[in-house]
Amino acid sequence: MNTRAFTLLELSIVLVIIGLLIGGIFVGQSLIHTAQLNAVISEFNRYQTAVQNFKQQYQALPGDMNNATSFWGSAGGAGNDPTCFYAGSTTTATCNGNGDGLLDVENTQWGEIFGFWKQLVNARMIDGSYTGQESTAVSGTNIPLSKFPAAGWNATSGANLLAGWNYFQSFSTIPIDYGTGNILVLGANSGATTMAYGNVLTPKDAWSIDKKLDDGVPISGNVISSAVGCTTAPNFTNDVGATYALSTTSVACSIVFIPGF
Repeated sequence: MNTRAFTLLELSIVLVIIGLLIGGIFVGQSLIHTAQLNAVISEFNRYQTAVQNFKQQYQALPGDMNNATSFWGSAGGAGNDPTCFYAGSTTTATCNGNGDGLLDVENTQWGEIFGFWKQLVNARMIDGSYTGQESTAVSGTNIPLSKFPAAGWNATSGANLLAGWNYFQSFSTIPIDYGTGNILVLGANSGATTMAYGNVLTPKDAWSIDKKLDDGVPISGNVISSAVGCTTAPNFTNDVGATYALSTTSVACSIVFIPGF
């Protein structure tokens, strides 16, 4: 049997091809990741625009509007009570909020934060199908799923987040709108409570989003992030001069957007 060993030239060519393939894989992964980060920005901009259009058409904030059932029917109960908020609906049926301009507690329930997404869909301001049901936050069911892996979107008031979950605590230099207005949060795509707020981003990812939309600083502007792990701040109250902990490669950040609605 006649056998022939590979020449050095042939081996070199094979190694070059393998190197190109491996390099192509890494480049491809990087491009995909960049596209996913850009998708977060596009999603935020889309939701912000959708809410502004909704407010112009209905003169109310989705989820908070106190006459939503007049347009889309009631999901149950009195239309603004726990029976309604817990009912959910696969149709346009929904629940009323209290009309105070905030996605806050209504009749001791958190239904406004889920009605927010359902009513945006009802008004055809965004795509999707959400139950509006107050229960465990599950992306694709009662909150939107992001194109960023394992991430979902939450809408609430800054006061709710501060009062109900100590995940994003009061920063010493926090923008005032965080505590007094409404916010969007990109967090884990489902949670054990009424908010999906777990970490989904590395500090570098959070910084990249912050830099493109705002100032790249985690404790100022309209894009902010949690202090512990995600930033160089040693704790939640000693955060002056904090920056994103860019040397940390693990997932350590959720991110809060202050959209101005």
